[in-house]
This record gives sequence, structure tokens and C-alpha cells, in this order.
Amino acid sequence: MTAIRVLPQLLVSQIAAGEVVERPASVLKELLENSVDAGAQAITVVLEAGGIKRVQVEDDGGGIARDELALALARHATSKIASLDDLEGVATMGFRGEALASIASVSRLSITSRTREAPHGAALSAEGAQIGEVQPAARAQGTTVAVSDLYFNTPARRKFLRTESTEFGHCDEVFRRVALAHANTAFMLKHNGRVSHVLRTQTAAERAAALLGDGFFEQSTSIETQTGTLRLFGRAGTPQTARERADGQYFFVNGRYVRDRLLSHAAREAYSELLHGERQPAYVLFLEIDPRGVDVNVHPAKTEVRFRDPRAVHQFVYHALQRALSPSAAQAPVSYASVGMERPIQAAFGLAQPTAAYESFIRSSVAEKPQPLGYALGQLHGVYILAQNEAGLVLVDMHAAHERIVMEKLKANLDAGAVQRQSLLVPAVFQAEALDIATAEESRDALERLGLELTVSGPNELAVRAAPAALAGGDIVGLARGVLGEIREYGASQALSSRQNELLATMACHAAVRAHRALSIAEMNALLREMEETERSGSCNHGRPTWYQLTMADLDRLFMRGK
Repeated sequence: MTAIRVLPQLLVSQIAAGEVVERPASVLKELLENSVDAGAQAITVVLEAGGIKRVQVEDDGGGIARDELALALARHATSKIASLDDLEGVATMGFRGEALASIASVSRLSITSRTREAPHGAALSAEGAQIGEVQPAARAQGTTVAVSDLYFNTPARRKFLRTESTEFGHCDEVFRRVALAHANTAFMLKHNGRVSHVLRTQTAAERAAALLGDGFFEQSTSIETQTGTLRLFGRAGTPQTARERADGQYFFVNGRYVRDRLLSHAAREAYSELLHGERQPAYVLFLEIDPRGVDVNVHPAKTEVRFRDPRAVHQFVYHALQRALSPSAAQAPVSYASVGMERPIQAAFGLAQPTAAYESFIRSSVAEKPQPLGYALGQLHGVYILAQNEAGLVLVDMHAAHERIVMEKLKANLDAGAVQRQSLLVPAVFQAEALDIATAEESRDALERLGLELTVSGPNELAVRAAPAALAGGDIVGLARGVLGEIREYGASQALSSRQNELLATMACHAAVRAHRALSIAEMNALLREMEETERSGSCNHGRPTWYQLTMADLDRLFMRGK
């Protein structure tokens, strides 16, 4: 057995580099965070070969004094904390004092810096374990750190680097994260001599639009909520911006990008009634919290955090997002434009009322009280409602919209204690398996809470004698089978607790108005008014959209008017 020995400082730094310096993007993250902590107003990033050959970050921050340059490359040397009390309330991006030392141990690194008081700048170079002498240099206030030939002295690590385009992709993502969190700082990114991003000082909303696209900004909701020392703000994408992958999710805690399961779970739960299948929401969210309420010293990469009161944080984020994502159709943002009434409504819809009379009805209604979803024009193939509002044309999936309305009514009834029910004049009898009959008898109390009364009417038959009042006109037999299936698979208690939304969605689906059912104009308008008063009416219980707005400008583009 070999003797215990103290490892050389170079090897210690190279071991630490394994956690801190995973790839060029890791280097870029550390250098950018140092520039932010230095109070920089403008930061320029230069990359060569995806960062494999060179990563350079230049800023106009406070700079490093000449006699502190060598200390900047020493392990556990930092200007950001001095005591345990500082560590427990750390408010800077960096604080461990090991990043530059770890990077220098596996690369060729140079630092050029100048403080405001210094007559000129100073420069220092390092190559692995070899640290040079401090030399005078010409430079304005600020710091430039250049990292070249990453892993030149550890070829085994260099082999794990990917292609230039892959490594640049990771660097670009790190750049986006830091730039999103610091909209009051100007940024520039150059790769192989070409400018990839130029970001001026701007608001957080403008920065999000610049980096994530106007499409995300237009299809997202503003978030701004504060309770005590907790504040959540940013943009949350609508269900229509959801993606197959979770690559559009940015969560920041006190300006630091984090990957936190608790925060991700809170966001996912807030979207649970709005997303279809396994689609992932897109958002840019900023959580501000007392620094003493969160521990950022969990991992050297500083992307993991621990909250002192995780449940309180989870509930705050969940409820703040849920409220913002649950507007009625009347509150949902719509781009309005003035629309004239000169052109007559097409008679091809075959409406019951004469065209002229209905034109008069719409004109008088709109004049008296404009409605967000407007007034019905007719049905399209018994599936969609066509309505006219001030902005243009509204298309409504009537089954999806009614499904959401019914589910929200059921939830309100259940939250009040029990679902209101209505006795059936003629019981709905259906064939049932022995297991369904046993489930109905064992779960009588749970079924009654849901507004269902089921009795055994024969050896292999069940009879529905009462149903929820809101569902009495729907598919009663399909409703009973669906509820029994949920209870049979998950148990009555779980069906009414953790699976409550799924259970109510099943019930609502069977009660909602079916496609190809002809509705009168009055019925269509009643549905539109209910949508305007119902939370989350912009999407059905399965996450699909219930309505779309086509503005007059959209229609003009379709017909190339004005070209």
C-alpha cells in the first residue's frame, strides 16, 4: 500500500477543474460572471473554434489592482466574501475563489486589467503550473481574460470535447443565460471573427424578445408577483408555445441561472391543466429572495441551490404562475384593430335568421357593448364557431371550449363540498363487468361526491339514477364508465386528490357538446360569453387551444391586399 501524501498544487487545481471546467462553455460562464460581479456596463466575448482554441472576455468593470493580479490565479482567493456570514448571504455570482486557478491549470491564460486609479494597466500570463511576472500593459479601465488551448496539458480530457459547432452551441447558450439575467448590461458575442449577437442596454422584456424572438414575447404572459421577501417576474409562454423539449425554460434565482427540481416542478404543476401530452412549457422567470433564504454553495458549478423553506417557495411560484396562466377569454391578450361593416355577411352559412336582420343585430350589439370574443356569425362543418369581434375573425373549437367550461364548473362545485346533481327521469342502464359493479358498490361515497348515483339493476347491469347537473345532457353512460375506470385504476381517494383534474377532465369530456351538433346563434353567443367568464378558457382540459384570433391584418396578408 502506498503512503499518504499531499498532492501537488497543480494536480489539486486540475482535479478541481474537472468539476468547474467541463468544456469551453464552463470557462465562458465563469469569466462572464466575474465581469458581471465587477460591475461591467459592456461585455465583449470573442470565441475561436467554438471556444476550444480561444475564449476571451473583455469588460469595462472595476478592474484588478496590479499587486492583486497574481492573487487572482491563487486557489480560494476572492474579493467577494471574507467570512461565514458573507457566505450565508452571498449576493454575487462568484464567491468560491477557485475558477481562475482551475482554468489556468488546464490552459494558457492571460489577464490584462486596469483600475480607475491606476496610471496604466498590468498583465499576467500563466501556462499550467507556470505563472509569469506582472508586466505593464496599455488598457482602459476594465479587464480582459483570454483562455487559449483548453486542456493542452491534459490530452485525455481534450479528447472528450465535441465538434466546433457543438461546443459553440453550448457557449451560445451560456451567453444567452447570462445576458437574459443582466439586461442592464450591453453584450457582444463574436465567433471566428463574425458577430453573432449585439445586445444594447435594455429592459428585461426587450432582452427576452431579442434573444428568444418576438414570437415568444408575443405569445407569452407577463408575470409580476410579490409576497414578503419573495418576488417572481418575467414572461411565461402560452400553451401554444410549448415544445417537445424543455430547452426554452430559463429560471433565475437572484440573477443566477439555476437548474432546480423544486422550481421546475412548481412551473410544471402550474401548466398541468394547460399542456397537451408531454409537451414542455417555455418561460423566462426571475425569482428574487433574501440571499439568506437560499444556499448557492451546493456545487462548484453553482447551478444548484437549496432553499431554507422549500415548500413556501414552491407554493409561491406555483400559485403566482397559475394565476397568471388562468385568465378568461375576456382577459386574454388580443391584438385589436378597427373593422368596418361595409361588406355583407355571406349567405352561404345558411343561418336561420335572414342575413340583413342578423347584420343589424351584430351592428347594434357591437355598438352597445363590444365583447372580446365578439358575436357569432355561424358554424363551420358543425365543429367550429366563427365570430366577429373588433379585431377581426375569431375561430372557436366548440367542443374544446365547452369541455373547459364544464370542467371549471365541476371544480368549483367539488371545491364547495360536492357536485350538484340531478335525478334522471329515466335511469341510464348499461352492461357492466363484475369489477365495475364491485367498484360502484365500494365507492358509493366518492361517486356521490362527484354527483353520480349508481345502483345495481341486474346481474351484469348498472343504472345511473342521478348525474351532475352540469352534465345531465351529455353522454351519461360514457361518463359513468370513465369515472369507474379512473376509480378502479387509481382508487377512490387518489382519484379525488392527486388525480382530481384527470377525473374531472374525463367527466367534462363526456358532457361537452359534441362535434357536428348544430347550434343556434343564441347558443353560440352563450358559449362565447361563458368562455369570457371562465378561467383557463384559452385551452381545453388536454392542453389544446380552444380559440384563435385572425386580425384584419392577418386576413389582408392572406389575400395579399395592399400589395
